[in-house]
Amino acid sequence: MSRVAIEAFEQTFAGQKSLAERAIAQMSDAQMHASAAPGMNPIAVIMRHMAGNMRSRWTDFLTADGEKPTRDRDSEFADDHLASEALMQRWDDGWCCVFDALSPLTDADLERTITIRGQPHTVARAIARQIDHYGYHTGQIVTFARILAGDQWRHLSVPPGGTDAFNRSMGYIPSV
Repeated sequence: MSRVAIEAFEQTFAGQKSLAERAIAQMSDAQMHASAAPGMNPIAVIMRHMAGNMRSRWTDFLTADGEKPTRDRDSEFADDHLASEALMQRWDDGWCCVFDALSPLTDADLERTITIRGQPHTVARAIARQIDHYGYHTGQIVTFARILAGDQWRHLSVPPGGTDAFNRSMGYIPSV
């Protein structure tokens, strides 16, 4: 059975997880719970929300509605001030739900219908919806971490002014 699309989705989710974690690794416990600006959720709250969403959406992915009756979404936006280790465990547990749900799927499953809040979605649409959602929050985590880290920030990709050196390191020489 073909898994070309499913593997692409898995790689995208893995990339989002890695990007967020490389930003998170630059934060102290205090910074994880600090707001980057008034009215903005701290990184810890964004992580808590993402983990709650992951547990709800990906548990019994093909057989139960993606918005579980046990989920308390509003409480995800309160900072429970978990230490980094406990917060990362919650985060990892959420991501395990994602990857465990995707691992048995084949591309043929993409046409199946599931529900989220009672609304029908193809599996393909539901996965795309979550890629969009997690990408949005990953961007928030990276941006807020960069703000909070200030001059101590270590770039997560090609640093400004480093494109030519990066391209050469990849063996890429652009044609003129």
